[in-house]
Amino acid sequence: MAKIGVLGAGSWGTALAVLLKNNGNDVTIWSIDEKEVEMLSTKREHESKLPGVKIPKEILITSEEKLAVVDKDFIVMAVPSVFTRSTARKVSALVAQDQIIVDVAKGIEEDTLMTLSEQIKEEIPQADVAVLSGPSHAEEVGRGLPTAVVIGATKESTARYLQEAFRSEVFRAYISSDMLGIELGGSLKNVIALAAGIADGMGYGDNTKAALITRGIVEITRIGVAMGGNEKTFAGLSGIGDLIVTCSSIHSRNRKAGYLMGQGKTMDEAMKEVNMVVEGVYSAKAAYKLGKKYEVYMPIIEKVHGVLFDHLDPKEAVNELMLKDTHEEHEEVSWK
Repeated sequence: MAKIGVLGAGSWGTALAVLLKNNGNDVTIWSIDEKEVEMLSTKREHESKLPGVKIPKEILITSEEKLAVVDKDFIVMAVPSVFTRSTARKVSALVAQDQIIVDVAKGIEEDTLMTLSEQIKEEIPQADVAVLSGPSHAEEVGRGLPTAVVIGATKESTARYLQEAFRSEVFRAYISSDMLGIELGGSLKNVIALAAGIADGMGYGDNTKAALITRGIVEITRIGVAMGGNEKTFAGLSGIGDLIVTCSSIHSRNRKAGYLMGQGKTMDEAMKEVNMVVEGVYSAKAAYKLGKKYEVYMPIIEKVHGVLFDHLDPKEAVNELMLKDTHEEHEEVSWK
C-alpha cells in the first residue's frame, strides 16, 4: 500500500484519487479552496464536476498542503495547468529529496513555453518528476470504464513503480521515456479539439472532423519532433489516442468551448458556459509561439489562434484551410 497525496480536487484529481484508493492505497486530496474541501468532505461527491462518483470515506480531504505532501510515497499534481507553477512553488519546501511527483494536467506555459514537468522541476528541483497522459476523461475513469494511458519518467524505475500503482482491472498504464513528446501531445491536442468543436458548432460533418483530426496530428507531430520528441509517441495514446477522444467526446470541455464559438459565442462567453478550465485556449497561444520559434508549418493551430485572439471569423478560417495551397499528403511518399 502506497501513501499518496493528490493536489487538486477537480474532476480529474478526484477520479484518480478514487482509482488509487480502490487499488488499496492510502490517499489524501488537497484543495486550495476551503469551501470545496468542506463540500467534498460532507457530500463525498463533486456534484458539479464529477456527479455520481462517490469519494470513499477513507480518503482525507484537506486544505493543508503538509497533510498531502509530507511522508507521501508519491504526489499526483492534478491542478489546472495555469496553476501548476504556483502550486509547485507553494509545496516546494515540503517535498523531500527524490520524492515522486506525477503531473496529470496538460498544458504549456504561455510566457516561457515550458511544459508542466519543466515548471515543476524548476520550482521543486529535488523532486523526481513524471507525467501521465492519454485518452482518459475523468467522467469515465471515475465510473470504472476501461481506460489506457501512458506514463513518462526520466527513470525507468519510477515509470514502472507508477505503472503498478495505477494499474487495475479497468485502468492500464503503458510507460515511456519520452516525457516531452507525451506532454506536447497532451497539450496541443486541446487546440485541435477547439477546431473540431468549432466545426461541429457550425454544422459541418464527420468528414470535416476526420480531416481536422488527421491533419491535426500531423501538425502536432511536426512541432513535437522539431522540439525533440519521438515521432512514435504521437502515434500512441498521448498523441492520436488523446486527440481522437478530445475531438469527439461529449465530455471534452475543449470541444464544447469550440462548439459554442462555432455557434457564434465569443471565447469568453464559451469559457463561462463550460464553467471549467478550457486548457486549449491557453495552449493555443503557446502553440502559436512554438510554431514561430521552431519555424514549423501549423495551419490549423494558426487559424484557431486567429479565431481566439485576432477576431478571425470561423467560417473564413475553414475556407482558408480548405483553399490553401495543396501538396503531397506525406513528403516521404512522393514521386521521385
